[in-house]
Amino acid sequence: MTTHHLAQLNIARLTASLDSPPLADFVANLDRINALAEGSPGFVWRLKDEAGDATAIRPLGDDTLINVSVWQDLASLQAFVYRSAHVEIMKRRKEWFEALTEAFVVLWWVPAGHQPTAQEAVDRLALLRRDGPTPQAFGFKSAFGSPA
Repeated sequence: MTTHHLAQLNIARLTASLDSPPLADFVANLDRINALAEGSPGFVWRLKDEAGDATAIRPLGDDTLINVSVWQDLASLQAFVYRSAHVEIMKRRKEWFEALTEAFVVLWWVPAGHQPTAQEAVDRLALLRRDGPTPQAFGFKSAFGSPA
């Protein structure tokens, strides 16, 4: 039995509002990509509000979207991020979001069944930015194994 799952946060700073024409194609693909994630092998959970909207949760300000999800393991998350239709959206990131100079993705292990809060995720990103990769906050290239 798995005792830990992998949590992830990625952030994106908008170049315009979600209801603007420049972001229309991004918004049009949100439900499809979220459904793809939720149907992917190894997917466990993702943060969303009561209405099922993740874009409404903005702990970093009105111009910054967050995505928080939990996966069974690193391989499952990597398969979704790098080997699914998600890739086509990632390639278009520059069309919709500002280029960030600091880390915008953070990974960390959580006990199985734990659902991270937005604040917990933001705190992990701050930890990665401050200390670099550690077992408590790391990236894809510097991944640490499950503590179990």
